[in-house]
Amino acid sequence: MNAAPAPAGVAARVAAARILAAVIGHGRSLKAEFAAVLPGLDEPRDRALVEAICFAALRRRPAYEAALGQWLERPPGRRDADLKGLLLAGLAQLDALALPAHAALSATVDACRALGRPRQAGMVNAVLRRAQREGLPAVAADASWPQWLRDEVRRDWREQADAVFQASAEPAPMWLRVNRRQHDRDAYLALLAEAGIAASAAPDLADGLRLAEPMPVAQLPGFAEGAVSVQDGSAQQVADLFAPRPGLRVLDACAAPGGKAAHLLERVPGLQLTAIDIDPRRLRRVSETLARTGVDEGAQVLAADAAEPERWWDGVPFDVVLLDAPCSATGIVRRQPDVLLHRRAEDVDTLLGVQARLLDAAWRVLRPGGCLLYTTCSLLRRENERQVAQFIARTDGVQVEPLPEHFGHVAGAGRQRLPGEQGRDGFFYVKLLKTS
Repeated sequence: MNAAPAPAGVAARVAAARILAAVIGHGRSLKAEFAAVLPGLDEPRDRALVEAICFAALRRRPAYEAALGQWLERPPGRRDADLKGLLLAGLAQLDALALPAHAALSATVDACRALGRPRQAGMVNAVLRRAQREGLPAVAADASWPQWLRDEVRRDWREQADAVFQASAEPAPMWLRVNRRQHDRDAYLALLAEAGIAASAAPDLADGLRLAEPMPVAQLPGFAEGAVSVQDGSAQQVADLFAPRPGLRVLDACAAPGGKAAHLLERVPGLQLTAIDIDPRRLRRVSETLARTGVDEGAQVLAADAAEPERWWDGVPFDVVLLDAPCSATGIVRRQPDVLLHRRAEDVDTLLGVQARLLDAAWRVLRPGGCLLYTTCSLLRRENERQVAQFIARTDGVQVEPLPEHFGHVAGAGRQRLPGEQGRDGFFYVKLLKTS
């Protein structure tokens, strides 16, 4: 005899609890857990709800954990990670998401039973009802940040640090990049209006639109056909660092997931672009992105380590090298809140070495007269302006091309945008010319 189906919404709460347990209790990647769990939910509405719950629970984790610490004699530990995940999911529904209390309570308590924990259902109900009555403890906006990282951001951005922490705790807006091979920005804006989707154009982004409210990509006109892609406004600005033209040889040295490569090819048919990434699984995303946007005929995609050009380079120098380097991801915490759980001080030390090797290798494959574009989604000066200063000090023939102020704050040889400024992610940019 078949089991009765779970009540509406229970499967989504169970999925959210398990994802949070994996991320918080077992150190797993939020992105990887989404990829593993979300395809098992049939309804797009459930998948969107799980994502919203998990993001909210991770952003507001210190307040929720403080409540559990005050209200429970013994808060759930690592062995009860699924129960803790469910409690955080329940609090996120009532607090950050402001879902109707009756539905959130009922479905979360039923999810407790579905997780095989019927004895804790009463406790879950009591905690959520108390949160509904009393609200949650107040915590500082920087409470999610580990102390070493909090201190470093405050040293690097003394005047802006509080705004950085606050912006990093807020949901990120949804930015679109219009594929100009199919539509110009204003024409696609009109398509959105016809579909009843509110959006606005950014004056300094030739292809960029910001949605008033995030939505599943399947609802965007022409998404499956490559008419538009999701890409933050800061990442879109990378294509404005130089003027690509047909025949130009461009290397995207750390290309996954492929948004920047696709943007360049959308702008300039005939660009000779090589996209490489060290991770073959992530490189598949590059190929998928280029195929969906209809620009794959202009690109060579290789699984390779950009720091070891002798293993993949044909010896013909590139006109432009884009190095969007691996980094601490501290500028995109609002999109990847699990960064604050997993990042360690020693990780940044390792990344500094990787970035330095990539910079040196990128310079070797660049022709005299060419330009190297170094970008990161980090806020940390040692990954950005100090990394670049050290590269310039050890390298002959480097000329800095100053960037206009719409790329952000002056940061040594480059520019730094901080999270939330103009609704965009934190991002660092520098443009270096090879004079000899």
